[in-house]
Amino acid sequence: MFTLAEVASLNDIQPTYRILKPWWDVFMDYLAVVMLMVAIFAGTMQLTKDQVVCLPVLQSTVNPKVQPDTAGKADFTTVETTTVQEEASMRTVSFGTAPTVTPDIPLSRATSSQYQPTESDQERKKEQKDSSGRKTNLDFQQYVFINQMCYHLALPWYSKYFPYLVLIHTIILIVSSNFWFKYPKTCSKIEHFVSILGKCFESPWTTKALSETACEDSEENKQRLTGAQSLPKYVSTSSDEGSPSASTPMITKSGFKFSADKPMIEIPSVTILDKKDGEQAKALFEKVRKFRAHVEDSDLIYKLYVGQTVIKTVKFIFILCYTANFVNTISFEHICNPKVEHLIGYTQFECTHNMAYMLKKLLISYISLICVYGFICLYTLFWLFRIPLKEYSFEKVREESSFSDIPDVKNDFAFLLHMVDQYDQLYSKRFGVFLSEVSENKLRGISLNHEWTYEKLRQHVSRNAQDKQELHLFMLSGVPDAVFDLTDLDVLKLELIPEAKITAKISQMTNLQELHLYHCPAKVEQTAFSFLRDHLRCLHVKFTDVAEIPAWVYLLKTLRELYLIGNLNSENNKMIGLESLRELRHLKILHVKSNLTKIPPNITDVAPHLTKLVIHNDGTKLVVLNSLKKMTNVAELELQNCELERIPHAIFSLSNLQELDLKSNSIRTIEEIISFQHLKRLTCLKLWHNKIVSIPSSITHVKNLESLYLSNNKLETLPPAVFSLQKLRCLDVSYNSIAVIPVEIGFLQNLQHFHITGNKVDVLPKQLFKCVKLRTLSLGQNCITSIPDKVSQLLQLTYLELKGNCLDRLPATLGQCQLLRKSGLVVEDHLFDTLPSEVKEVLNQDTGIPFANGI
Repeated sequence: MFTLAEVASLNDIQPTYRILKPWWDVFMDYLAVVMLMVAIFAGTMQLTKDQVVCLPVLQSTVNPKVQPDTAGKADFTTVETTTVQEEASMRTVSFGTAPTVTPDIPLSRATSSQYQPTESDQERKKEQKDSSGRKTNLDFQQYVFINQMCYHLALPWYSKYFPYLVLIHTIILIVSSNFWFKYPKTCSKIEHFVSILGKCFESPWTTKALSETACEDSEENKQRLTGAQSLPKYVSTSSDEGSPSASTPMITKSGFKFSADKPMIEIPSVTILDKKDGEQAKALFEKVRKFRAHVEDSDLIYKLYVGQTVIKTVKFIFILCYTANFVNTISFEHICNPKVEHLIGYTQFECTHNMAYMLKKLLISYISLICVYGFICLYTLFWLFRIPLKEYSFEKVREESSFSDIPDVKNDFAFLLHMVDQYDQLYSKRFGVFLSEVSENKLRGISLNHEWTYEKLRQHVSRNAQDKQELHLFMLSGVPDAVFDLTDLDVLKLELIPEAKITAKISQMTNLQELHLYHCPAKVEQTAFSFLRDHLRCLHVKFTDVAEIPAWVYLLKTLRELYLIGNLNSENNKMIGLESLRELRHLKILHVKSNLTKIPPNITDVAPHLTKLVIHNDGTKLVVLNSLKKMTNVAELELQNCELERIPHAIFSLSNLQELDLKSNSIRTIEEIISFQHLKRLTCLKLWHNKIVSIPSSITHVKNLESLYLSNNKLETLPPAVFSLQKLRCLDVSYNSIAVIPVEIGFLQNLQHFHITGNKVDVLPKQLFKCVKLRTLSLGQNCITSIPDKVSQLLQLTYLELKGNCLDRLPATLGQCQLLRKSGLVVEDHLFDTLPSEVKEVLNQDTGIPFANGI
């Protein structure tokens, strides 16, 4: 027998698991306990009471024969009489040498054998016979022996083993009910779920979030009743609410739609969430996210629960079928034929099963319990298949709260939530708070505002190169509210802040004119958008995919400068259109740093407004440039790193072009430069970082050139045609292979900046110093052996680079260059020391740096 403690441990489920046991499982557990008690009670009764009691059935005839033992060890003789009158004496029963046993016989029977009784005597004797019953010749040991034999032979097996069957069946039902809590592949998931659910239910953040929801609902009802105007709404930027998806063009022609989230309402803090509670809530959000990803992959828990319910139902049907057939086999009387007449002297016995009455009552009770148990199993199956339990919707929670983004779940996650709902639906409602991104963002916002106070943000404000106040926020969970209190801020940079939200408080930042969004698809409220639309002048957007560009960017009507940096030519964005930029009516500068293979044909929608177009490719070859022909108002054009091999013909149609930059391409020849003569306003030509071998003489036709950049090419000579450009102010031919500076350089009377660093020049022509307007002269990293004294003619010289040459000394006439200072003289230390002390003093004026240190 099992002890009660051992059996009870099979149903020992942790108290925390009760939330996963619906009412039918709890009821079946109680039924199983009652059935267990029935089994234990019946088994105890059988152990403590006699099992059967048997009496021999007396024969109506005498059997005088003696049945000897087959081994010859005992003589056995029994004489039976049918009437008292014939009964004269009793024979003895002998077993070997044992003494004979002769029962006592009343003397009246022995002496009155010849007496003929009267009628009254016969009646009296008959009454004595009926009251005393018939006598048998069995002793106590024989009765015990026959009782044991008849218990095994005559008593039906069901009467003997009924308690044990009930016990086994009950144990199987208990195991089946709780197997899904014990099975290794499900118990770990269940344990994690119950643990997370309990923490979510008790988390202070849950209470705060739901309390704020209640406050928001009351505020909305109040606004609805009073008929007040709606508060500012969010401008949505998600891909399904306005911004393009990955499979659509950059901006669709249908324009933009602003879908409004719930109004932003200032709600008093219902509960105070300290830092520790905030960190615990953050950890819970992460646990829920990982648990969901882990559990939603399979439906093992659901299948196991269905399987064990089916097993219990089949078990119920089996028990009911075979038990009903054995109800009548439990009876009080049984006939036993043990076939031991040679030992006992009787062939048949009538036996009484002492426990028959009690067992029959217990069996009927057991059948009743099994029937109730079976009906509950059938109800469970009906519940399992009535609704799709592998899908769970938080629709009701979304309707009752402000967390409209709680996602529906599936598979085992959904099944566990359905089970929890049978216990208490409040658990699912509070658990849903940790599935909502809105809730998580609110928590992040609270933690963020605790950490980033106004004082801390003020410490991060710096001055940029344009002497503007700039704040750069990097990898935060959101935008702190205190940012909008920095009213004197000029530039705001937000980088890697995926949940950035710009609230209406930005309208306080009246000095803000430049905004940077680096991998930051920011959302703005309607009021904030109105402010940005009227005040923002410069916007930088850096992205990985075009869908990250906020939709409201294309509606900033007063925007002057737009910088787009990211992948615009991926497989997801094969057709790129910028037609939505037509709303940017005041856009002057468009800077695109991407990997374009062609200029978007619809860029002409903004062409009338643009004055500067910059396209920086990452080395992808820019093939189609026909769209440039329509950009007649562009004054500055940059096509950098576009793998161009020749100067594009489309450029020659830009009649208003003033500056052209073709940096870092693969241009080898510039014979097309003659066509620049049609560009009357072209003053700056940058062909640096290419593969140009020679400059054609046709460059003389570009008479208005003021700046010519040809550095980092493969030039070996400078043709005289270059020096016919009388308006040239800046000439940069650094890092080529030029060996001689032509004497014609003296014709450039307006030359102010001459850079020939990194070449092979060894002699400086005297005509160079006729360019008296020179302010910058870069002669470093050449083979120059001496500097003529005529350098003193360069009275406006402020920067002179001589480092990396073969000089022995510096001319003392450097002191006559009135604007040259030591900070603008780039030369080796030992060469600077060769100058006279009075020259050093002149060069070192207003610097405060000892000249011995050199440069």
